Amino acid sequence: MESRSGTHTHSHTQFKGKLGNEERKKAAAERANSSSFATRSHRLQLLNKILQLISLQITASQEEELELLFAGLSG
Repeated sequence: MESRSGTHTHSHTQFKGKLGNEERKKAAAERANSSSFATRSHRLQLLNKILQLISLQITASQEEELELLFAGLSG
């Protein structure tokens, strides 16, 4: 990573030059775990929203309106 001035950021320099092999592995694992957690959290939020939407009761007129909307999109 480079900043606008063309110099490397502190964390990048530290990762590339000053960390040993074990520290690099640990840093990579921590990064993977945090992004994995964010992905799991986001998926859980999406699944909860889908469950909420599925459980909603819609009226016959709302169903007709949706059918007309989808028919207009496909035609």
